[in-house]
Order: sequence, then structure tokens, then C-alpha cells
Amino acid sequence: MQLSPWSSSKSESEQVDWLILHFNHWFSHHNVTLVRGDFEPEYFPATNKEPAKIQFAHGFFNSALHEISHWSIAGEKRRLLPDLGYWYAPDGRTQEQQSLFEQVEIKPQAIEWLFAQSFGRKFRVSLDNLTGDSGDGKLFKDNVYAQVQRYFSGEAKLPRDAAAFIGFICQCTRSGTPLQLNEFKRELLD
Repeated sequence: MQLSPWSSSKSESEQVDWLILHFNHWFSHHNVTLVRGDFEPEYFPATNKEPAKIQFAHGFFNSALHEISHWSIAGEKRRLLPDLGYWYAPDGRTQEQQSLFEQVEIKPQAIEWLFAQSFGRKFRVSLDNLTGDSGDGKLFKDNVYAQVQRYFSGEAKLPRDAAAFIGFICQCTRSGTPLQLNEFKRELLD
């Protein structure tokens, strides 16, 4: 397989192609593939005939990073379940449903921020509730930022596959220079 260097000057579509090619190479030992989806993101466990599929939404690069973050957290047992066994209430959630959604999303969005920063891409917190009661998101942003700090301090352990993915990305995009805590500022989430 011919892997290619990363270039942030490529188009979004070319960057997505790069990400798919490299992710599928780096994680082939997990019998998983990253694929573009035309609609909503979804995870399909492996079958006897096909590897597991991490399908991201509408070919968007940041959607791929978000879905990879969920996969990296899931662990072996949840990787056997459709959609990694996640509960999900669609857009239009009540305040109570939104609060539950945010609790489940803190770690994946913190990891997604690490992935995005590794690529030198902007990260935006997603409340994913355009027609519901999501409030201003300040507390959620605070929690995502605090989770990133916990990963750097060692208070929380980054999942093995997330750490490996960040390492691979940094080799390709930053000449191996690891991420630093001072690259993550709370005001970047506003």
C-alpha cells in the first residue's frame, strides 16, 4: 500500500481520502474500515463476510474524526454492537435528554479535539440539538476542556487506539512532535 504525505493545502475531499486510506492501513489489525456515508453516521460491527465499518456523515472530515473518537473509546465488547451500543435521542431533545447526551459526549468530543489539533484543524464543540433545548453550551464546553486537561495530566487515561491514532497523525503532520497542553485553550471553544 502506498501511503502519502499529509498536506493541509489539499481540498476537503482529498483530505478525507487521505484519512480513509491511512486509518484503514493503521487499524487493519482491528478488522475495521472507515467509510464515507451519505447520511447520518453509524457503526456496523464486523460480520463473517465484512470488517466492521465506521461510517461518517456526508463525507465530512470532522465527522470522521468524531466517529473515530467514539470507536476508540468503545472497547472490544461495544465494538460488537450496532452503533457501539450508544443511546441516541435525535435532534429536538428536551433539556433532560440534552444533559444526558452531553454527559456521554464529553470524552468523545475531548478526543475529537485532540485529533483535530493533531491535524491542525479547527474543532467545534457540537451540542447536536438544533431544534431542541440545548442552552448556551458553556458548561459542556467547560467539561470538554477539563477532560482534555485530565488526559494531559494523566488523571484520565487516553484510550489505547486514540493514543495510537494521535501518534500516527503527529508523525505525518507534525514531524512526530507530540501535542502539548498549551495548544488547548478554553476560549478556543467559544
